[in-house]
Amino acid sequence: MKTLLQVKALSKAQILQGVSFAMERGEMLSIMGPSGSGKSTLLYNAAGMDQPDSGEIWLENTEIAGLSEDEKARLRLLRMGFVFQQMNMMANLNILDNILLPAVQANRGRGGKSRSELTAKAKALMATLSIAGLENRRITEVSGGQLQRACICRSMMNDPEILFADEPTGALNRSAASEVMAELTKLHREGTAVLIVTHDSKVASQCDRILYLLDGRIRGELTLNQTDGTKQREDRVNQWLREMGW
Repeated sequence: MKTLLQVKALSKAQILQGVSFAMERGEMLSIMGPSGSGKSTLLYNAAGMDQPDSGEIWLENTEIAGLSEDEKARLRLLRMGFVFQQMNMMANLNILDNILLPAVQANRGRGGKSRSELTAKAKALMATLSIAGLENRRITEVSGGQLQRACICRSMMNDPEILFADEPTGALNRSAASEVMAELTKLHREGTAVLIVTHDSKVASQCDRILYLLDGRIRGELTLNQTDGTKQREDRVNQWLREMGW
């Protein structure tokens, strides 16, 4: 497999201490660790939303840390998708318009897809994620699970190569969390790389690989067997976390 994302000797204040790792195209990678270990800081730096003190972040042949803020914003818009615990939806827009927003921004001034084409794509994504019919609802008129699935639709509008997810199930009940993870896993199987920060061993057990971050350094790595059943994977993750001192 071809390397998609490569982080080299990344340091940030006293939070990250020379972190290095690589992700393959289409891989689903989880970052775990106790609160304060630097997980979200690592994700935000890898996505170009924060600037490291030193180190390199490569998205294929593009070194992200060296780009201007405008260049980074354009890169995130066109090549990355984002799903967060705090869903960052616009309260003054309905569900459909929230989903359309990044695609409208990406197509502005480029002579790209028309509004009707973008709307058709958004509705197709909504149907795929089982939230068809909610287009005109306000964000306060849907469940947490439905709103997070709308966030996934929004993240996929520009066909990102990699999706960054920071505790995407943290604010959801177990049933809604399972629904959201099923959708992220489906995107992964269809070829989108997913980098996910989580405290949930059930979430992490659905990934290809897990990195354990402690005191700003990667202290362990676990590769999961894709042929194992769900319970086997969860048991293996929990055993490994205990070995890591979780």
